[in-house]
Amino acid sequence: MTKKYDAMYIFASVKDDTLDKQIEKASAEITRLNGKVLSTATLGKKSFARPMHKRESGVYVTIRFELDPTQVTALKARYTLLEDFFRVQILSVNERRETVLANQAEILKAREAAKAEAAEKAAKENAAAHEDQLA
Repeated sequence: MTKKYDAMYIFASVKDDTLDKQIEKASAEITRLNGKVLSTATLGKKSFARPMHKRESGVYVTIRFELDPTQVTALKARYTLLEDFFRVQILSVNERRETVLANQAEILKAREAAKAEAAEKAAKENAAAHEDQLA
C-alpha cells in the first residue's frame, strides 16, 4: 500500500544548469525505493529569514510522490547522506482534505463565472438603455 507525500527540498548552492540534475537525483532516490513521482514544481530562489550555515538563500522545489510508508525513513536517511540537499521536509498528504479543497475551488470558480456573467449582462443592458436614450 502506498501513500502520497509532499517533499520540500532546499538547494543552497545551485546554478541554473545543475538544478535539473539535483531534482533528477531527488526523484531517482524516490524511484529507487519503488516510489512513483507524481509532480514536480520549482518555486524559485528565496531568501532565508536568517542565515543558516553561512547561506542567505536557496532554491525551493516541491515533489509530490507515492511511496510505501515503511520506506519514508530510509528515504530521509538517504537524503542526509547526500550533500546536494540543504534541507528536506516530507509531509504526508491528507486525501480527504485534498478532495474538500478541490471541491471548494470548483465552487468558487463557478461563483466567479456566474458573477462575471451577471456583470456582463448588466453592462449590455446599460449599454442598450443608453442607446435608447440617445435615439
